[in-house]
Amino acid sequence: MRAWTAMRTKVCPPARTPVVDAGLATVRLAAGGLLAGHGAQKLFGTFGGPGLERTGSWLESLGLKPGMRWAALAGLSEFAGGVLTGLGLMHPLGPIALQGAMMTAIRQVHWGKPIWVTEGGAELPVIYSTIGLGLAFAGPGRYSLDHALGIHIPKPVTALAAAAVATGIVVANRRHPPATEHERRPSEAEATQETAEDRLVSATPERSATSVRKEQSGDKIMPPFPIQPAAPGDESALA
Repeated sequence: MRAWTAMRTKVCPPARTPVVDAGLATVRLAAGGLLAGHGAQKLFGTFGGPGLERTGSWLESLGLKPGMRWAALAGLSEFAGGVLTGLGLMHPLGPIALQGAMMTAIRQVHWGKPIWVTEGGAELPVIYSTIGLGLAFAGPGRYSLDHALGIHIPKPVTALAAAAVATGIVVANRRHPPATEHERRPSEAEATQETAEDRLVSATPERSATSVRKEQSGDKIMPPFPIQPAAPGDESALA
């Protein structure tokens, strides 16, 4: 019995150890730093990001209008949430803030696709959201600014922040349902068909009025150039 109790104590110590807090700090810094980078891409265009204007245009194509406002909210959610999470500052406001961008991305961008990121699915936002929830429950640990500065966020403030983020998620997803693939971009088949038709029109010479009258009278007219039938899907003969 003592051996069993000792094993359970090693697996789940009654008091948090420095090693456990070091593990929490590692997760905080990695996830928080990456999310802050994502937010900086949206807000400032750093790290090769699109910046606020292009992000706003993209969000408008998804049905989130006005795009600039939603781009600012998404960027702040990722940037501020990532910084606070990584530093372990004002916990759990950081992990709560990042939920807004992650949940909206899951619904508006990745909904209806396979979960894997290689299929355009919600694998990454689900991972970030889960990490944030885990850190919100576990706390920042001793290797954090909250522990160093003695900062403690009251529970009413935490509840108010969670309610505000939840309200934003509901508003984003109720007023702006996810855009379908047809609404996001023209069909590739339509684009291909239009291109082929344009090439055919540009390659066909204009017929004179005399040629039209001869055609109507039943006379055969040889084309001014040899026409070679194109293979299916091959448009080179039309160019």
